[in-house]
Amino acid sequence: MAILTIAREYGSGGKEIGKNVAGLLNYAYIDRKQILEDMKRVGTNWEEMAKYFDENQPTVVERYEWSYRGFVTLNQSHILNYALENNIVIMGRGGNFLLKGIPHALRIRTIAPIEKRVENVMKWQEIGNSENARWLIDKVDKEMAGAVYLIYGSDWDDPEQYDFVFDTSVQTYDEITNIIKDELEKRDKLYTEKAENILKLKALAAKIKAEIAINQDLSVSTLEVGFKEEGLVDYGLIVGGVVHNVDDKKNIEEIVKALSGNVPIEFGFQYRMHPRIGDIQYK
Repeated sequence: MAILTIAREYGSGGKEIGKNVAGLLNYAYIDRKQILEDMKRVGTNWEEMAKYFDENQPTVVERYEWSYRGFVTLNQSHILNYALENNIVIMGRGGNFLLKGIPHALRIRTIAPIEKRVENVMKWQEIGNSENARWLIDKVDKEMAGAVYLIYGSDWDDPEQYDFVFDTSVQTYDEITNIIKDELEKRDKLYTEKAENILKLKALAAKIKAEIAINQDLSVSTLEVGFKEEGLVDYGLIVGGVVHNVDDKKNIEEIVKALSGNVPIEFGFQYRMHPRIGDIQYK
């Protein structure tokens, strides 16, 4: 019942290791391609928006727009829903941050010296010029680091954010795959009903945020969806933020109740009558 998340320096071999682990353990493998397909099912426009924000850092204005909020929250919701299936490999997409604190989740990162990554990228992408490969690596790494900091406020390179950091120039893919296999077997034993309950609450909170974020009819300055979990009895969602009128508050509460089922909910909204440009934030 374990979960593996992989963050990687571009060209370090994380993708190859992820596929090796998935094949060896018969785990599902979730990457960018799968998430884009999920986005498309929400609506064709969301697939295009996801491609755009995957390849471009949002401008200061775009960070507060409906489209970027929707992209971020939909991505998080999809990842957490996949995590609920367990026995899964999640490539990138902030999975290590989303699953922090889940005991049966193993969060790893792969790195390698730039020379090794240039060699790999030239081979895998059929790039004949090392300078072009180095430029591509630098571009992708900066985009991923920037996205992580913008969304999660954390340093992408911080080893404290991972359970293991593997240098693929020091260990072979097979050696790393076997280490991960052994660690995932240990994580299997850490799976508990309480851990699963926490993950379900995380996924539900993300689903609610996404549902509200992609609703263009709602005017929300700040939305916070959290949860409390104290055993299997005293638990529930905590939903609050800043809205601009009574109708928005009522509509949001209706959405939350419809999605939450029997999960207890605590609401705490405040009013701001006149939203300012750049006010909209999702935490």
